Amino acid sequence: MDFSAISGRGLVLLGCGKMGSAMLQGWLAAGLAPEDVWVVEPHPSEWLAGIAGLHLNADLPRDPAVVIVAVKPQIMNDALPLLHPLGDGGTVFLSVAAGTPISAFESSLGRSTPVVRAMPNTPAAIGRGITALIGNSWAGEEALVMAEGLLSAVGETVRLSDEAEMDAVTGVSGSGPAYVFHMIEALAAAGEAEGLTPELAMQLARATVAGAGALAMESGESAEQLRINVTSPNGTTQAGLEVLMSDEAGLGGLMGRTVAAAAARSRELGS
Repeated sequence: MDFSAISGRGLVLLGCGKMGSAMLQGWLAAGLAPEDVWVVEPHPSEWLAGIAGLHLNADLPRDPAVVIVAVKPQIMNDALPLLHPLGDGGTVFLSVAAGTPISAFESSLGRSTPVVRAMPNTPAAIGRGITALIGNSWAGEEALVMAEGLLSAVGETVRLSDEAEMDAVTGVSGSGPAYVFHMIEALAAAGEAEGLTPELAMQLARATVAGAGALAMESGESAEQLRINVTSPNGTTQAGLEVLMSDEAGLGGLMGRTVAAAAARSRELGS
């Protein structure tokens, strides 16, 4: 990434937990100078405290290029007033906090503040995340490109056309890793029920889900075609899929209800 827009003006990271640390690690590895970074984090890790040149819990620059808001939604109301002096100017605010709409930032920071709202997911911790983003009317193409560049440090990015889509994104990719982790648990438990040891069942389940995901990403074929490739007529996979794809109690309906519930909760949190 080109950090020239940040050099000299600075980048402020509000909150440096797991997501903030993953992003910061990616930026530093890509060439961002620690001297251009200000981090506000009340409980810094040893790794964070040991970064030479980085400004940790120091006075903020007057006109940073970008402020990344990575605090938990529960403390957002306490955190935003700290940033009020930076609003209504040329500083871009990039939020990766769940459940906080753009309007909340505009109300706290000023209506003409450039705001980009983003929804990453936890695989960002290993650089395999996907982040959806959208900006307000004051966040032009330059701001969006900068946000995409920063977020690409932890995986893919996609732009949304309407902020209302963020609730569905939350239900699919934001919460989705937890669904997959539970699938691993359920697949392992089913293996145990068929006589496997807990350790072997979990090893098989974890590797199967991880391998299938990697194949889906890298093969170039659709998920439907990949499923067909594995399914021999009247074979074992078909027998299993007849249960999993049942109209009455199959995975399709269950997943639909799961995503709908998560999206509905996202709408409640943002209202």
